[in-house]
Amino acid sequence: MSKEMIQALDALEQEKGVKKEVVIEALEAALVSAYKRNYNQAQNVDVEFDPKQGDIHVYAVKEVTDEVFDSRLEVSLKDALAINKAYEIGDQIKFEVTPKDFGRIAAQTAKQVIMQRVREAERSIVYDEYSQYEDEILQGVVERRDNRFIYVNLGKIEAVLGRQDQMPNEKYEAHDRIKVYVTKVENTSKGPQVFVSRTHPGLVKRLFEQEVPEIFDGTVEIVNIAREAGDRTKIAVRATNDAVDAVGTTVGPRGARVQAVVNELSGENMDVVQWEEDPADYIANALNPAQVIAVQFNDEDNDRSATVIVPDYQLSLAIGKKGQNARLAAKLTGYKIDIKPESEVEFVDDDELSEAEVEAAAAADDQDNASQAPSDDTEVDQANDEADETPVTPSTHDQPQA
Repeated sequence: MSKEMIQALDALEQEKGVKKEVVIEALEAALVSAYKRNYNQAQNVDVEFDPKQGDIHVYAVKEVTDEVFDSRLEVSLKDALAINKAYEIGDQIKFEVTPKDFGRIAAQTAKQVIMQRVREAERSIVYDEYSQYEDEILQGVVERRDNRFIYVNLGKIEAVLGRQDQMPNEKYEAHDRIKVYVTKVENTSKGPQVFVSRTHPGLVKRLFEQEVPEIFDGTVEIVNIAREAGDRTKIAVRATNDAVDAVGTTVGPRGARVQAVVNELSGENMDVVQWEEDPADYIANALNPAQVIAVQFNDEDNDRSATVIVPDYQLSLAIGKKGQNARLAAKLTGYKIDIKPESEVEFVDDDELSEAEVEAAAAADDQDNASQAPSDDTEVDQANDEADETPVTPSTHDQPQA
């Protein structure tokens, strides 16, 4: 038994990286419990394992006292001095009490401890490997599902895709290969657990890093992402090099780069907009594809709110279906956005208009002039069609009915 024990400890250290001392400490603690359980002993006990010879010794630990009340826990000073004249009251003395048949119990206990340490070591290795993938993309295979989770095989571990992390426009079937974003890796009592997502904004960011080399190397920076997974995402970008067109680079030739991300996300629409340091320009860009005449900030409010004025015929487009365009723009910029049609605004101070807004206003005027042409009825019908969407705006102001 001693030779087998030493070999097992050596193998565990070499193959799993578990220090021999750690296993011996756990083994000694387990043997103490095994001794008390099998021999109905309640005294203080120490178990010592000799890593060189493989021998196991059990010792009863007793305290030196003047008067003995419990012989299992105490030894008289007289008896202690007979052993060694240096002993004093309060000293601890070890008496070997190793049972003759303790070797069998020790072998069983050692096997259990070693197996437990092997499992812990394997779990630790898996945890260390996958914890480095937090906030990264991994590709896995759908293994199975239940009422709450989709289970994705990542190779050495099965990740959990919760209901809130599943795309509403996707169905996951066994053997499907999918890319997932690792949100969290935990080391639990049952082993490491990996949580992944298909709805996290980080998935969009990592996908663009894979498709756009300029984003990966930092030439183009993703400033912020506002996402309603499965439907639409707005992404704000800026270039660290003035010679680079951030939006054009991100979209790619003929939209190839952004289309690759759209395809990976099962048709989720992508709006790539230019980030601007000027909040007015940034908000105007964020409301793309709608034209913006002016952005006015409510200085008396401390909650970062702005009123955005758009041409009447662009109102539905600016708000978006069920308020989505305005909602995503607000999330992207960090401003509460109140959208008003131009006809409801009596006066707009030109000094508050950014250059981009002045150009947009001019374009809106040109559009209004063009609307006097014989094609008037067609454009009115188009405006009515857009208004029929019954837009929902984040503003508390009532919108006029088309």
